[in-house]
Amino acid sequence: MANSIRIIGGSAHPAFAAQVCAHLDVAICKTRLTRFSNENLMVQIMENVREADVFVIQPSCPPVSDGILELLITIDALRHASARRITAVLPYFPYTRSDKKDKPRISITARLMADLLETAGADRVLTMDLHAPQVQGFFRVPVDQLKAAPILCDHLRGTRNLENYVLVAGDVGEAKEIGGYANRLNLPIAIVDKRRDGDDEKPRAVHLIGDVKGKRALIVDDEIASGGTLIEAAAFVLDRGAVSVEAAAVHPVLSGDATARIAASPLSSLVVTDTIPISPAKHIDRIEICSVSQLFASAIQAIHTGSSISSLFR
Repeated sequence: MANSIRIIGGSAHPAFAAQVCAHLDVAICKTRLTRFSNENLMVQIMENVREADVFVIQPSCPPVSDGILELLITIDALRHASARRITAVLPYFPYTRSDKKDKPRISITARLMADLLETAGADRVLTMDLHAPQVQGFFRVPVDQLKAAPILCDHLRGTRNLENYVLVAGDVGEAKEIGGYANRLNLPIAIVDKRRDGDDEKPRAVHLIGDVKGKRALIVDDEIASGGTLIEAAAFVLDRGAVSVEAAAVHPVLSGDATARIAASPLSSLVVTDTIPISPAKHIDRIEICSVSQLFASAIQAIHTGSSISSLFR
């Protein structure tokens, strides 16, 4: 048992945890989650984890608050069960967009999440494509941030003839990240310039930096939430002469009626990863899912053996 690798899958995304275990050829560690009549949660580790190297897989997805609390309780239970090391595996980090104080008297909640994970007993964190790089700096424990771009680019190259494509950033903030995709796919870039007319109005697209005329536009983003920004950008580039529009994103949050809006939009396809589970009701035909479970399994193996994970950042 000493220094053995153990994988715990929370209730947020059990299918992803099962895939990671399959890649690692290890059995998932049994746990029991109990919800009492007063809505308190109890997590019991059903196997011996003393001196084990434990990885807890729990992305942030609905119900978000319950998932966070379950993760914290699980980590605390492992600490009291004498696990040697506990790694919180968060394919999608909770409150990742709350990374700065951009309004008076608000919480920098991503920093709070970091503090809670450390206080609960996490020795390190493994995640993917944080909304803002500075979130890594919120931790005092090691944080490994995997990138989905290589996997998404491999999928795009293998399923499309990219000769007449142009990559599009939905706003100036995405321009830096889209550069990685452009380098891998050897494609030109266009950027949608958005402006805000008043404090209470949503930003609107006013200019396009770059050329999309006669080309197939591929909008790239780190996540798709309500889908509003994506659909607006799609309509904007079509109005500027693009012949078709597709999109690729790492985290398929798909909140509210996002799937219905995408189904009614001019987007011909949306490529995402499986960092967040997509329910059957939301998995429409035009959504393509690329699994990143193999990448996480490789990172977990590297962390466990103490080897470098630099090769995973190709």
